[in-house]
Amino acid sequence: MTHRRSHKILLAGIVTLFCVAMTLTPVGAQAREPGTGAPESFADLTERLSPAVVNISSTQKIEEAQDYPEMPQFPPGSPFQDFFEEFMNRRGHGVPFAPPSMMGSGFVIDAQNGYIVTNNHVIQDADDIHVILQNDQSVPAEIIGKDPETDIAVLKIDPKGLNLVAAPIGDSDQIRVGDWILAIGNPYGLGGSVTAGIVSALARDINSGKYDDYIQTDASINRGNSGGPMFNMNGEVIGINTAIFSPTGGSIGIGFAIPSARAKPVISQLIKFGQTRRGWLGVKIQTVTPEIAESLGLDKPRGALVVIVNKEGPADKAGIQDGDIILSFDGQEIKEMRLLPRFVAETDIDKLVDVEYWRDNKIHKTKVQVGYLEKAEEDGMVDDDQPNTASGGTPVDTVGVEVSPVTDSLRATYNIQPSVRGLVVVGVMELSEAAEKGLVPGDVIVEVNQQPVSQPQHLIDIIEKAKGAMRSSVLLLINRGGEVSFVALKLPAPKE
Repeated sequence: MTHRRSHKILLAGIVTLFCVAMTLTPVGAQAREPGTGAPESFADLTERLSPAVVNISSTQKIEEAQDYPEMPQFPPGSPFQDFFEEFMNRRGHGVPFAPPSMMGSGFVIDAQNGYIVTNNHVIQDADDIHVILQNDQSVPAEIIGKDPETDIAVLKIDPKGLNLVAAPIGDSDQIRVGDWILAIGNPYGLGGSVTAGIVSALARDINSGKYDDYIQTDASINRGNSGGPMFNMNGEVIGINTAIFSPTGGSIGIGFAIPSARAKPVISQLIKFGQTRRGWLGVKIQTVTPEIAESLGLDKPRGALVVIVNKEGPADKAGIQDGDIILSFDGQEIKEMRLLPRFVAETDIDKLVDVEYWRDNKIHKTKVQVGYLEKAEEDGMVDDDQPNTASGGTPVDTVGVEVSPVTDSLRATYNIQPSVRGLVVVGVMELSEAAEKGLVPGDVIVEVNQQPVSQPQHLIDIIEKAKGAMRSSVLLLINRGGEVSFVALKLPAPKE
């Protein structure tokens, strides 16, 4: 009995110690780095941050003349005459039209000058924009600048008498997967709403553009949250809520935000110049696959393979050639191809930078004076028909593919026979018509509607011609590994 009692006393002591340890755990939690741990409540943080978040309402003017069906012709005295006249009047004639409107979110970044950040798609094509503050006061706003490439826009309101509160901008490069975040916005136009979650992933590429570098979160981000801020636990903006992945249109826990580190230079340029001023290198690039790395003697897949060098562009003047692999730019290692466009774009125009590249089984170095992308586009020096996107191809959103002219590098990458001519599929968009019909990177589009194609614009023009002729699909002749077959791709129905 004494032996059993001693065991009971020992167990009781262990349980007591465990309870004490559990009691002391919250105290230890206070020593965690600020901004990383979850608070007992988000209420204090929400109360402090909400005044900086605004709702944005934009409307777009529409022409009075719409594509209405013509009045059918009836025999004199037909009983259908009065019926159709009444129907047409109810559908439009004499009834004012409500202009299309958008609801979104935004946040104040400069209270003194009234600057507000939101998404470009929230105010795109808008003729009238109003910012609704936390106290429901609505004030008109003007567009200072917008950038469709990164989906960022800057608005301005008159700050007099509004007592605006600005949201501090944090450093998104310091966040880690698993950190807590807070999203504040205006889902479904219901008014201010707060959701919390964690960072699910970093540097996500969702094929929305060549500068993709999103923060992924499981916090609910619904319609109307676009343009709203993503806060860390220090109350700093570390992202701009922009997009969701959802088969239903509602949040399923996969949301994306533009990192503050990527957004800050764009916002600064929009405020200062009214437009972006991106750096330009003058190259078309593609991913370095294991096969390409091995064939060129590179130790592992890394860098960006130069497919085409723009004549008289910065890279051309610095001696960079087709087939070179750019390994570093301005001291920044190119671990994967899609990093290069962003590094170049964020570099000051006319800056002289060091570039390392791989050629003839060794590393070479050169200096490049960074050009001005927007100016090069105006001067026609940027060839839009050539690959210049993160995946190395020209997107054809109508059918969901990215294509590139056949090059020696692509022949080597996808083992395309020398006699094959056409467009190489270098990317297939998720849930697209092309994906549904089984197209994959490496397929060669030889013909479209029985017409040979060799440039992306050929494909785009044929599709547009088919749409103009009210065709519902286009017929592709595909070469895959030497085997040819026809694939019909449906075209989107015309918008009513």
